Amino acid sequence: MFRGALGLRRNMATFSGLRLNEVVNVLEKFAPTSLAEKWDNVGLLIEPSTDKHVERILLTNDLTEPVLGEALEKNVDLIISYHPPIFRPLTRITMANWKERIVVGCLINSKALYSPHTAWDKVLGGVNDWLAKAVDIKGIKPLIPEPGTVDGTGSGRLVETNMPISQLVHALQDHIDNSVHIAYAVDHHPKTFVRTVGICAGSGGSVLKGIQADLVITGEMSHHELLDFNHNGTTVLLCNHSNSERGFLREFQSILKERLQEKCEVLVSEKDKDPLQTAFRSNLQAVQQVKQ
Repeated sequence: MFRGALGLRRNMATFSGLRLNEVVNVLEKFAPTSLAEKWDNVGLLIEPSTDKHVERILLTNDLTEPVLGEALEKNVDLIISYHPPIFRPLTRITMANWKERIVVGCLINSKALYSPHTAWDKVLGGVNDWLAKAVDIKGIKPLIPEPGTVDGTGSGRLVETNMPISQLVHALQDHIDNSVHIAYAVDHHPKTFVRTVGICAGSGGSVLKGIQADLVITGEMSHHELLDFNHNGTTVLLCNHSNSERGFLREFQSILKERLQEKCEVLVSEKDKDPLQTAFRSNLQAVQQVKQ
């Protein structure tokens, strides 16, 4: 099923490539795995061989089966998946489960797999700093500074700004190139100015809990968490989980190319997407009319 076209010709551009361990060292220098949360599973997750050579790299937010198919079609050597597809310990490797099939596909086709996840969230210049760029930043700092660091590394971000909610919503939509959900604080409305914004990419309910901010931006949050924030004077903007993270890949593409001294080709997945899509009622009615 996942047997790739190993003889697929490369693009006309040639890349000398690097050993896998050299690429991993570059990734570790950007965001040390020691930054990751203790519960996380980060770093080199699949090493097909100790002498693996890397010329082509694919960046993705999630390593799904369509993305693996893309990796095989494009004949990449290393997949960097922001979310680790291997998270809980695997007790068997079979074709019965999609995550197990991905491991099989990587191994039989000699594809290495690296996942940075929360290390990228915390590092200065990482995912949360990218998401914060939707805001007109007057000042920024980590919500939870990382012990032993002095350079802005840590969990989440707290941004000082001066923007009406309506302007911030439009700016965020443009930044992530997608729609957002809005849960207004009890006393807020579109023209309310916000001066403090909490940022946490992904599922930010626990990191943002108890924050004193006019507005928070995250990927997803539970119904009851939303009510708590709204009744505590905080408007919430939800992007959908991976839409609050995925845009960083384009930024990191340039960073990685430079750090690898252009010795490897770095691609961003075209198949990677958030599993949630917004079905507008008018669109559904149009589809139903066509079917009738």
